Amino acid sequence: MWLRGESARLPDMTDLFAAAGLAPEAPTPLADRLRPRSLEEVVGQDHLLGPDGPIGRMAAAHRLSSMILWGPPGTGKTTIARLLAARAGYESQQLSAVFSGVADLKKAFETARLRRAAGKATLLFVDEIHRFNRAQQDGFLPFVESGVVTLVGATTENPSFELNGALLSRCQVYVLRRLDTAALSSLLAKAEAFEGRALPLDAPAREAMIAMADGDGRYLLSLAETLFNIASSEPLSPAQMAEVLQRRSPAYDKDREEHYNLISALHKSVRGSDPDASLYWLARMLAGGEDPLFVARRLVRMAVEDIGEADPMSLVIAIAAKDAYDFLGTPEGELALAQACVHLATAPKSNAVTTAFGAANALAVETGSLMPPAHIRNAPTRLMKTLGYGKGYQYDHNTAEGFSGQDYFPDGVGRRTFYAPKGEGAEAAVKERLARWSSLRAKSGG
Repeated sequence: MWLRGESARLPDMTDLFAAAGLAPEAPTPLADRLRPRSLEEVVGQDHLLGPDGPIGRMAAAHRLSSMILWGPPGTGKTTIARLLAARAGYESQQLSAVFSGVADLKKAFETARLRRAAGKATLLFVDEIHRFNRAQQDGFLPFVESGVVTLVGATTENPSFELNGALLSRCQVYVLRRLDTAALSSLLAKAEAFEGRALPLDAPAREAMIAMADGDGRYLLSLAETLFNIASSEPLSPAQMAEVLQRRSPAYDKDREEHYNLISALHKSVRGSDPDASLYWLARMLAGGEDPLFVARRLVRMAVEDIGEADPMSLVIAIAAKDAYDFLGTPEGELALAQACVHLATAPKSNAVTTAFGAANALAVETGSLMPPAHIRNAPTRLMKTLGYGKGYQYDHNTAEGFSGQDYFPDGVGRRTFYAPKGEGAEAAVKERLARWSSLRAKSGG
């Protein structure tokens, strides 16, 4: 644990290099050498750091509130915390939840308490704060609440899932944006100015490298450093650049929030009848390493939840796509998933079955263990017949209309209507039949 302040200061940098057997002038990564020296130099986060942004206003007033900085890797969380402390005149302490435990937290809080007694404020920056367990997170509460520390926590995970409610209630959550093309381009320009030379790339290769960074400024600068080091005499094309750089997978973790964000985007695109967006999110998930059978299961769910009786073949096609993937594997089987995805997106939509089943479930819970009415109970024994089981039942096939109109709900419940087709696709014919049966039921008094 590294602490900065009166009682625990960072060792001299010369000592650190000497201990590692390095000269003080040993090279450091380009991303580190280009770290912003002021909040104004941080790119891509003007919505937070600008004059009208919430963090910008706090910095200008030199009074900070505890906060959680939530954003993708390489968007400036650590840099912002460091610069905030300097701008507001706070002493800065830094912990990493990956390497720190309860003893480190106690030591940091005690240092901050002594510093506060001397009239100095402490900004405690905790990187990867979501890695602290719930009990450790609770340990922050009295010190944040009493103002012993101003907490700045950094996380790449959704705070709603990873941080407990008590800690969140004492902190503002600020969302850092993935760096856009303009922000990444400005970083490259800054790197070129620092190096005093242009990157050895033609225009298409430069665009490809920015896309490759996927919004991560630190990663972009590491790619740039690699290219500076090769000292190519001629600009590289995208294909030549690909030979030099290892392209990483898109930011996607199957166990984290991005997994749920992308499957939600796919589901909502299908529900919204947009085959193009549906194919895009499907491709994003598969490119990120998602299990295709997970996607297949979700397609089946879409078929029953959002399409239902409007196009009953959708369920058949979704199941067939799953079977086709099982049979073919990757990559050929992914075409079956794409075909099912397009079919579902372009199919007529109805959630009438979903809504009806939800209402039926609610009534089932409400009515408990009510028995079926006697006339539709089986009567396999003489006693059951004596008790009236099956008495008065009308066999629908023997009626003139093939429809008896009898009541099949429990006694005392009364007839309910759950299923109300919208008339889309195949449900149009279903809606007509239900209307006809309703009319016959009214005539029969059922």
